[in-house]
Amino acid sequence: MSAARKRVAVVGVGTMGSQAAWRLAARGAEVVGYDRFAPGHDRGAAGGETRIFRSAHFEDSRYVPLLKHADVLWEQLQQETGRELRRLTGCLLMGPTDHHQMDTVLQSIAEHDLDHEVLDAELLAKRFPQYRIESGDAAVLDRRAGFIRPELTIQTAARRAEQLGAVIHRYSTVREIVPVAAGVEIRTDAGSEHFDTAVVTPGPWVNDLLPDLPWEVDVRRVVSAWYVPTTPDAWFGEERPAFIRTAPTHCYGLPSPDGISVKLGLSRALHRPVGDPNQLDRTVRPEELEIFSELIGRYLPDLHPDPTRLSVYMEGYTESSRPLVGPLPGAENVILLAGFSGHGFKLSPAFGDIAADLALDGTSPQSIDFLSTVGRTEA
Repeated sequence: MSAARKRVAVVGVGTMGSQAAWRLAARGAEVVGYDRFAPGHDRGAAGGETRIFRSAHFEDSRYVPLLKHADVLWEQLQQETGRELRRLTGCLLMGPTDHHQMDTVLQSIAEHDLDHEVLDAELLAKRFPQYRIESGDAAVLDRRAGFIRPELTIQTAARRAEQLGAVIHRYSTVREIVPVAAGVEIRTDAGSEHFDTAVVTPGPWVNDLLPDLPWEVDVRRVVSAWYVPTTPDAWFGEERPAFIRTAPTHCYGLPSPDGISVKLGLSRALHRPVGDPNQLDRTVRPEELEIFSELIGRYLPDLHPDPTRLSVYMEGYTESSRPLVGPLPGAENVILLAGFSGHGFKLSPAFGDIAADLALDGTSPQSIDFLSTVGRTEA
């Protein structure tokens, strides 16, 4: 069946769903999206004003071809819409030289010939004095990196999909996804619709919507905090990259586009579990800021220790930290994208394109065997 004749539902028009809707509509599919809120809302997994884009990868060098594919699509979406969704400022990947993630990032750079610079502790301290450097530290400057505007990106991708013919039902919660003869039935409070295929991108609501999913997705409450530097010239202007520190406490940061503050975030182990994503506790208590204060005191002494802004959102993690991408077991017409484990936004255009491949053609030219749901026994 040709793409132009396929009717495809997109369940959840957020990080992945908005991109899938764009790529499907661009290929002539009849696209209908559903979102329990509206694209770009602040209740799911895409909050926080900025997210990091990078070409090098700490976790697995097999992501790099997908990052290159995403890179091309980021440029395409910006050109089609005239919006600056991403700005390339570089990203410092810092940590002890003997940490395994530093080895992996250097492996990914060598395998794929990425534009980078290696800085030892002395050069790092000279070039980027806003960071306190410890003995044995080193850094890799990923030049094809920077920040993404998540909320704006989601709204922009969704609007572009609508311009290409997609229909998006806002404030329309999907209650059930039912595989039926020759397709899929999507059930909401307003009734049921039949589709050839469904792309399901439920974010932190994955366990609510798919309670019988054979893989566990651990939903966590993520806190971001913004701090004002005492010497803004060190943080804002040319070559003021985002950063990630691997150890001993995994954290990341981004100078804000407004030139006022620096956003800090933490890794999975430091996030609290979420019981019910519909009852997210969005109040940040003083004791939750202690880890931020420790990081500032140890590595970022230029930042004022009291935050000016706090934000809470949710992310879904798999046991392996690799996302679930592909058909649901026993339901080949339901394509799942879930559990991106904090690494999804920079890759979202690529995964949206892969979702379109799988929904329309049943396969993708991208190398996703290490992420595929097909034959997968672990999360």
